[in-house]
Amino acid sequence: MVHGDGRGRGNGLFGIYVHWPFCAAKCPYCDFNSHVHRGAFDEADYVSAYERELAYFARLTPGRTVQSVFFGGGTPSLMAPRSVETILNAIARNWTLDPKAEITLEANPTSVEADRFRGYRAAGVNRVSLGVQSLREAPLKELGRLHSVEEAVAAVRLAQSIFDRSSFDLIYARPRQTLDDWQDELTEALWLAQGHLSLYQLTIEMGTRYYDLHRTGKLKMPDEDLSADFFELTQEMTEKAGLPAYEISNHARPGQESRHNLIYWRYGEYVGVGPGAHGRLVIDNQRHATACEKMPFDWQRRVAQRGHGMATDDILTWEEEGDELLVMGLRLREGIDPERFARLSGRRLSDRQIAELRSIGFVETLPNGFIRVTDKGWPVLDAVVADLAA
Repeated sequence: MVHGDGRGRGNGLFGIYVHWPFCAAKCPYCDFNSHVHRGAFDEADYVSAYERELAYFARLTPGRTVQSVFFGGGTPSLMAPRSVETILNAIARNWTLDPKAEITLEANPTSVEADRFRGYRAAGVNRVSLGVQSLREAPLKELGRLHSVEEAVAAVRLAQSIFDRSSFDLIYARPRQTLDDWQDELTEALWLAQGHLSLYQLTIEMGTRYYDLHRTGKLKMPDEDLSADFFELTQEMTEKAGLPAYEISNHARPGQESRHNLIYWRYGEYVGVGPGAHGRLVIDNQRHATACEKMPFDWQRRVAQRGHGMATDDILTWEEEGDELLVMGLRLREGIDPERFARLSGRRLSDRQIAELRSIGFVETLPNGFIRVTDKGWPVLDAVVADLAA
């Protein structure tokens, strides 16, 4: 047994996730907490709830330095630039904001205008992530996207001209997509991209329109072998183009990795504000898992009544912390520090289990002592994590 004395529960990484829940339309594959709102809406009044909730979380986390802020959604690019500025000013009032902090805003190509992007830049945003999802017209329509390929390319180029750092997302292994189709599309994406690409295999999530279609046999997905071929092709092409995977679905030139997402994967601390936002905070040497009320206006009412919109605030056990470190950290190419796992969980990883996984080529131990999942192991990452957590 390793004596867990609380040291190492935090690792100095601290970020803030701001969830903007509103979208122009709900995509059929999306299980995120997003809502289409058609009624009257006082954005300034709504944003004031974020200010109140930020102040509440700041009282729980004094002395932290914010290294990254991420506006996610939903569609944050539906926000007025002045709303983004108001929230960033609230963060700077309540914590120390690192002068070199990464401040990312997610955007859809349909909500992109040059003046709006310049407004976000003036507000303090220095990185954007665009939800392109496909560079083909028919799949865009099937995925429920409201933009065209032409609009997507224009938005990417506009972002690259205004922001120092940018990224865009694509979804692959779609129904009826062939490897040749994806090779052509990814070739174009790599030509268009600069420092960062997020490439996700389409997954069927409960509660989505795609889940209903798949369950009734109306949506046919690639089988496991074809999915593995898609993944392997993606790794080969991005590596060759100089944007290797630093995480299972994220690719970047060295130095262009998403600093905010690295806080998640390196199991740092992050405040989550806004409807449905999740957080992980170390308070009195205990890690809290927080989650806010999901419904946008119920969240707003809760903040008005109590100063925060939290629906749950759970203290994680050491075992749960260890499991989360494995789930998050083994997604990274850099792997995890087994000594930190021992400090968090109160136990050591099994040498026998590591040896077994190493013998079949699923994990390897790096010169710095970190354990990481190999290219061969990444497609079966969930099984590797389960074996190590047992």
